[in-house]
Amino acid sequence: MADTAGLQVDEHLRSFVEGELLSDVDLTADDFWATLARLQERFAPRIADALARRDEIQARIDEWHREHGAGSVEEYEKFLTDLGYLLPEKSPTIDVDRVDPEIAEVPGPQLVVPSTVPRYALNAANARWGSLFDAFYGTDALPQDGELAKGYDERRGAQVITAADELLDELFPLAKGSHADATAYRASADGLVVDTGATGTVGLADPAQFAGFRPVDGDGRGAVLLTRNGLHLEITIDPTTQVGTQHHADVADVVLESAVTTIVDLEDSVATVDGEDKALAYRTWLGLLRGDLTAEFRKGGKTVTRRVNPDREYTAADGSDLTLPGRSLMLVRNCGHHMTTNAVKAADGNGAYQEVAEGVLDALVSAVAGLYDLQGKGPHTNSRAGSVYIVKPKQHGPEEVALTVELFGAVEEALGLQANTLKIGIMDEEKRTTVNLSACIAEAANRVIFVNTGFLDRTGDEIHTCFTAGPVLRKGDMKSTTWLKTYEDRNVDVALAAGFAHTAQVGKGMWAKPAAMAEMIEQKIGHPKAGANCAWVPSPTAATLHALHYLRVDVHGVQDEIASRATADRRTLLEVPVTDASSLSAEDVTHELETNAQSILGYVVRWVGMGIGCSTVPDLEGVGLMEDRATLRISAQLVANWLQHGVVDEGTVRDTFARMAAVVDEQNAGEDGYPAMAKDLESSESFRAALELVFSGAAEPNGYTERTLTRWRQRAKAAA
Repeated sequence: MADTAGLQVDEHLRSFVEGELLSDVDLTADDFWATLARLQERFAPRIADALARRDEIQARIDEWHREHGAGSVEEYEKFLTDLGYLLPEKSPTIDVDRVDPEIAEVPGPQLVVPSTVPRYALNAANARWGSLFDAFYGTDALPQDGELAKGYDERRGAQVITAADELLDELFPLAKGSHADATAYRASADGLVVDTGATGTVGLADPAQFAGFRPVDGDGRGAVLLTRNGLHLEITIDPTTQVGTQHHADVADVVLESAVTTIVDLEDSVATVDGEDKALAYRTWLGLLRGDLTAEFRKGGKTVTRRVNPDREYTAADGSDLTLPGRSLMLVRNCGHHMTTNAVKAADGNGAYQEVAEGVLDALVSAVAGLYDLQGKGPHTNSRAGSVYIVKPKQHGPEEVALTVELFGAVEEALGLQANTLKIGIMDEEKRTTVNLSACIAEAANRVIFVNTGFLDRTGDEIHTCFTAGPVLRKGDMKSTTWLKTYEDRNVDVALAAGFAHTAQVGKGMWAKPAAMAEMIEQKIGHPKAGANCAWVPSPTAATLHALHYLRVDVHGVQDEIASRATADRRTLLEVPVTDASSLSAEDVTHELETNAQSILGYVVRWVGMGIGCSTVPDLEGVGLMEDRATLRISAQLVANWLQHGVVDEGTVRDTFARMAAVVDEQNAGEDGYPAMAKDLESSESFRAALELVFSGAAEPNGYTERTLTRWRQRAKAAA
């Protein structure tokens, strides 16, 4: 650790900041560290007060539930109001400037990608455009009969071509006939011309859907650009390719505008426990904004270098030049107020050094990296409007949102940025924020560009809030509760009432089954139909398939309709999701315990043992599920709650975890670097961490998992 400006700084982080982050901005190393020291001195005590207030509130709620159980909604409402937990409703109208159209006007999928894996981050940034042919060919979005032939399977290719024709007929119908009849696509002064054997030449039923083209070259290669609901679709023409040769109109691909926005994550999907990890995460964010991030990997026996894609050039329908972004608009998710980091330590005034607030460090680094984009120092532009978009998670109520707004203002002042350059995305994932969402938005009315629901973290907080009221419902049963439906509906209602339409994003949560694309296509259309102009997906391929929903649903029209409905009743959010232990059969209890134990272990062993913060973890039935700290939180809290209320006992929990450790080991057999648990449970940091998450779940503030994971990961790294 090096001393500077009263701070002790990890050498990995110091080297990154001074050698990379500050390499081409008008900010010296001394100024950077002095700014961080001032921010820490100003905000760390305020953050500590906010965390103490959380603990005070929870202690009072625990006491009330011990006395009243679940109580009645009327009694609970009065208690929470008297406590200062439930605040008066506000009627804010947001007034946010310099917002990019990807956030304000273009509904579409949103990726969340760990910042610690540059290759994944580049894939996400480049997922602004995705191949529909590939998405159909390689997933269960189209039913598949038998095994595919090696290389290119022409039978599967024909199936893909037919499905694409049907999709074009649905979304971009011709004035007559079908896209299946097309023999050529070409542009003319009158718009799109489609040659067909049956009907001669035809155009689009809606000529306004023709947006542009790339002229056909000497080899017959070109493109047609169409648009619907603000998104674009390119019909790529190339008779020299294998697919183009097979296609009836020389079409090599249909490319969809897919991941309109991407959140580069410094929080729930990463395992950053020291300065080395933080430097890696920050380097990815910086490289994306500078446009110089690269990743090398082996493919087909060759080394492939991946970098961010350039913009896409077309001739517009009116003959002018048309440039469309080649990359997803990127936001960055910082850590919540409750996190500290040993990457930097600050003197506490008593001769000792304490870890700095991780969210303060994140905010400063995120903004300094943003200078490269704001000042046009890279080959590409992220925010054409001139903003830096920061998603702030795990805020409890409007006071904490106000604290974040003040922090962002202080960072802007220190860097000489125009006020409100740093925008805020509010994660609606804690109950005190949910019930006071209008007041939270009011505190950030000049900065907020995003509110988002997330079932898992929100349910984790719901369990912890009512921890002493009784045994909570099984995880699957939570999804059908009244409070959850109200939570999802009310988030949209409050946001639209505050003027989010055509200004900010109203988001919905993650599709957790990366391989189940047919199921996603069937179900996730519910998000745009619910008024969400963005929703999370687990992969670029999923983004391309989810984009179909936004092509089908006019989200702006849906939002207009929703804006006229009555706002969902806030009191419904106060219904406590507990049950009578006697209503749970022995089989129910065993299955729920095994399911959650396996989920916890499957995630924790990768986090603690391998430093992987986001994984596709197979469940007991072998279905791969996306897991991050949000999924861990709900699972650990549920088992801890059942343990406290006697639904399960400590011995049963330990025995179940031991059995499930063997299951998880078997599921990961053969994976390089996997630290098996079952052969020596007592020496396994991962197994011990998993048990601690359950046995300390009642006492851990808000049921968060980060502190336990971080401590055990640090031990595992030290022992490696």
